[in-house]
Amino acid sequence: MNKIKEWFGNLQSREQRVVGIGAIALCALILFGGIVLPLESAVSTAVKTRDARTADLAWMRVNAPEVQAGGGTLAADTGEAPVVLVDRVGREAGLGSAMRGTQPSGTGVRVQLEAAPFDTMITWLAALDARYGLAIESISVDRAAKPGVVNANITFAQAKR
Repeated sequence: MNKIKEWFGNLQSREQRVVGIGAIALCALILFGGIVLPLESAVSTAVKTRDARTADLAWMRVNAPEVQAGGGTLAADTGEAPVVLVDRVGREAGLGSAMRGTQPSGTGVRVQLEAAPFDTMITWLAALDARYGLAIESISVDRAAKPGVVNANITFAQAKR
């Protein structure tokens, strides 16, 4: 520290003023760039996070009844074997004439559809998943000769809920 004081003392008064102003400017720059800007950035991020969480909470409060109403639904246990269930629900959906084979496959069910209306098949698949807990394990769908009609091989398995 003594060397700095000695060096500063050996400067002319004009040079001492320039060095003093430079030191003040450097301190201001360090204070502003090292403390104020990062602090301002952190506060800005915290405000944005708070606003987002407040909006999320408001959405949750508005939609809570709907979420609670649908959250506790479980797959219906009909007591039927999965093969029988898939066949019955398929016939109820209007796919009876398209079903060419329904057979057990390991722990699931394999179904072959020919000339099945695509929209009806999708509705049937959604019903099996949502109401009965049967999820698609594998599916192969090919377009048939008529528009909107498909051939499909589908394997179902019990969905993990």
